[in-house]
Amino acid sequence: MTDLPLEQVRTLLAVVDEGTFDAAATALHVTPSAVSQRVKALEQRTGRVLLQRTKPVRPTESGAVLVRFARQLARLERDAWGELGLSGTGEPTRVSVAVNADSLATWFLPALTRVEGLCFELHREDEDHTAALLREGLVMAAVTTLPDPVPGCTVRPLGRMRYLPVAAPQFVSAHLDGRPLPEALSRAPVVVFDRKDDFQDGFARRLGGRSAGPFRHHVPTSEGFLDTVAAGLGWGMVPEVQAGPLMERGQLVLLTPGAYMDVALHWQQWRLDSPALAALADAVAGTAARTLRR
Repeated sequence: MTDLPLEQVRTLLAVVDEGTFDAAATALHVTPSAVSQRVKALEQRTGRVLLQRTKPVRPTESGAVLVRFARQLARLERDAWGELGLSGTGEPTRVSVAVNADSLATWFLPALTRVEGLCFELHREDEDHTAALLREGLVMAAVTTLPDPVPGCTVRPLGRMRYLPVAAPQFVSAHLDGRPLPEALSRAPVVVFDRKDDFQDGFARRLGGRSAGPFRHHVPTSEGFLDTVAAGLGWGMVPEVQAGPLMERGQLVLLTPGAYMDVALHWQQWRLDSPALAALADAVAGTAARTLRR
């Protein structure tokens, strides 16, 4: 087994982070030819194709292993500088985290305020897909629904985020009253986050065996999703913490008494002895304990 050339590994990481060979060359203060030669040499050394030459460039499955290694190495290096009381490169300590939109809009940001001295790079992704960013080495930690640890990561439960099936009163009168709810939901307009969002379908099927209707509004932000439902354009599954105040004011109503769906959230992070990651994990877990259901 041969050692991995760290200069080549760091160059691979720069290409993935910057998205192109030219941009990586600018970031590294070398020529694009030098970047290409380093990546090619690393591919020859490992016997693997490490990058998909797309725009932006993305790592292959093998490349993701080395990207993750490069990020972990950089994280440990910064921690070492910090423990020595030295500034290292003088750059802020950066931590990349994948988090779903609803957590980001409700409880996650207050957790970040409890950690000092860190610069955060947040990647917004559906909670069912955030773990993929960990596997690819694109983030150091993630809020995810996956209870089993990604290879090389640790996992801890955070709690359950409760969602309520709600709609505006005028929407209920126009689309749902006067017919069985499962039948009505299979025809009524519905709000979804994006094309990967099957949460509303899951509730409708659990209620009556049918998916939600084909008339769909795609609204890819948590705040916009809530506003769209409250405006009466469709029904949707809204986090309890967001729906509650509007229900108290009569702007939203529950579609059926006692209905809800819970999503169990977990925190996964690299298995590193890193003070920065440990502090962040404690802050996230503490905030989740006060906000999410147990």
